[in-house]
Amino acid sequence: MASIHAPGTTQSTQTPIVGAPRDIPEGPGPDVMAASTLEGDNVVNRLDQDLGKIKEIMLDVRSGRIAYAVLSSGGFLGMGDKLFAIPWSALTLDVGRKCFVLDVDADRLKAAPGFDKDHWPTMADPTWAREVHAYYGQRAYWEVSDL
Repeated sequence: MASIHAPGTTQSTQTPIVGAPRDIPEGPGPDVMAASTLEGDNVVNRLDQDLGKIKEIMLDVRSGRIAYAVLSSGGFLGMGDKLFAIPWSALTLDVGRKCFVLDVDADRLKAAPGFDKDHWPTMADPTWAREVHAYYGQRAYWEVSDL
């Protein structure tokens, strides 16, 4: 989850936002948004290939951070789809196109460790979590300092 920071500084755990107006808009977004407004958003890659939709946003309740976005890919009308835990920091929110961008080839996503709606992994397992973060080239969010 993007944290509040001084202008001109960056945090390595932030989800980049592109296509956002430079002025602070009235109301919520795009820096602070309800998770429910992001569920169902399309996810595309840098080649604009459709990778799926955000199904869930998973919170690390102890730290108060977003741990993963659950990406639903394949299937039809939610049936037969494969789910993927995508590290939040691997996504870029494109406000102008109202989607997320994941810098991964469609074939690499198909080969990614995934799960189905009836067999979720133990997301709190640090070994599993490190493997997922490494697959997408991200440092585990709990290992990155915000200072």
